[in-house]
Amino acid sequence: MKLKKMLAVALLAMSAMGFQIVNAQSLSPSSKWHWDKGTIVIDTPERPAGQEHVLGLTAAPIKTVRVGFVGLGMRGPSAVIRFCQIPGVEIVALCDYEEKRAEAQQRHLRNAGLAPAAIYYGEKGYEELCKRPDVDMIYIATDWKHHFPVAKCAMENGKHAAIEVPSAMNLEQCWDLIDLSEKKRLHCFILENCCYDDYEMKSLLMVQDGIFGEVIRAEGAYIHELSEFWQYYWKDPNDNDKDNLHWRMKYNMENRGDLYATHGLGPVAQCMNIHRGDRFTTLIAMDTESFVGKEWVEKNTGKEPKEFRNGDHTTTLMRTAKGKVVEIQHNVMTPQPYNRLFKLTGTKGYATKYPTEEFAIAGNALKDTDAPKMDNINAHGFLSTEQKKALMEKYRHPILDKYAEKGRHLGHGGMDYVMDSRLVYCLQHGLPLDMDVYDMAEWCALGELGAISMDNNCAAVTFPDFTRGYWNEVKGYTHAYATPEQEAAQESYADAYTAAQKEATAKLKLWELYDAAQKAEGKTKTSAIKKYERVAAKLDNQIEKILKAKSNF
Repeated sequence: MKLKKMLAVALLAMSAMGFQIVNAQSLSPSSKWHWDKGTIVIDTPERPAGQEHVLGLTAAPIKTVRVGFVGLGMRGPSAVIRFCQIPGVEIVALCDYEEKRAEAQQRHLRNAGLAPAAIYYGEKGYEELCKRPDVDMIYIATDWKHHFPVAKCAMENGKHAAIEVPSAMNLEQCWDLIDLSEKKRLHCFILENCCYDDYEMKSLLMVQDGIFGEVIRAEGAYIHELSEFWQYYWKDPNDNDKDNLHWRMKYNMENRGDLYATHGLGPVAQCMNIHRGDRFTTLIAMDTESFVGKEWVEKNTGKEPKEFRNGDHTTTLMRTAKGKVVEIQHNVMTPQPYNRLFKLTGTKGYATKYPTEEFAIAGNALKDTDAPKMDNINAHGFLSTEQKKALMEKYRHPILDKYAEKGRHLGHGGMDYVMDSRLVYCLQHGLPLDMDVYDMAEWCALGELGAISMDNNCAAVTFPDFTRGYWNEVKGYTHAYATPEQEAAQESYADAYTAAQKEATAKLKLWELYDAAQKAEGKTKTSAIKKYERVAAKLDNQIEKILKAKSNF
């Protein structure tokens, strides 16, 4: 009896301190919190000895960025296509759980005239890929549950990590990636493409020029009904998916919170200088019951789910250290038009993207800015078509001017290509990346923090300080650029390198040898593979010879 009582007291104490005894992945087993006057306070772990923050982190310039791709289901193949179009890139390896999906992407390299990539597959295939000494960055486009283990493996093996969203599923993963980035001095980049959309980037320039005055409130969302897609998501054979839900629906059924916050949150966080002069301090989350989600599971399995954790619509309100508010919504269940909201409320103006792109600006707001001077404007109505066009043309973002048109046909209006090209640009020049590991953590934390709030009657929950005290060191969000001379030199080298790689691939007849190795059978297969590998090992030397013969590189 005494033992039972002691165990009951211990369990109660653990619950009060916030040790989450659950299996849901959006809740960390190691997160610690306590109540303080009705607010749940999330503990910030101390920075391990010897580590320093990575705000503004730079790494040595990488003239040719060598990439390995992991996850080639829905998002990965289009990333491979894009990287085939970026000069100064070498696609070293392709990896997926299923060998055929990795092998299928070779056609994009073949069509571009680039050399064949090494193929890795299986549950742990990425581990061998990450050990390769000739890879600079691992590009991760797996299902959500594998984002973290692959990124961790990459950084532990000295590789920069670029991770599709959400890049981390809970606070424990956020902290592990932060510690790895700080310890290894490696980039951990969140692949948030919506930060590179046209309207958002132009609005960011307007914010920085003071068009809207002080931005005091913002809204973002991911409202995207996915009924046509649920069965196309991968079915993980190790995920105990007995009901054939496939990974994304299963994850929504088992986890609560805003599980896909970054599309809406990323662009507004940049406009509000989060951890560059401000930070999120507190949130409150609330969701509806699951109506559509439960109905879908019952319809497709023939049985009503005992529990469906995630509500159809989740709303999260956040307050910053400087007294500003951000509202983020998530809904992938109910039928309605696609919407990321993106609304900025400022002391002198207002911006909204959906359903139409509009601006409302106070009469004197443009006085001390570089914007075109306009007559008859006031914030009681949107700018006219002509006024809006003039404003948008004035605030054309140089990053969009550089990359958007070339990538327009490569998906999402070009913003994916802009994101990837910009990532490669910063790596090639040794510049700080546009998003760092603290952005990743801040934007991905809504899953667990919101779940904690909703599981405790929508209580207020504090944000941990992911920068551990440095959120106010940098003043204002900026993009880093090389000098025009540096850009010209690197672009010339990148173009020359890619051309040399294509020429060397053809000269060595790598695709002919690769195809012969693929088709060979029995005893001849081993010798065909060895012949291909022997010739492929000459590729780098052949590229260098071509570069020396044709240029000053």
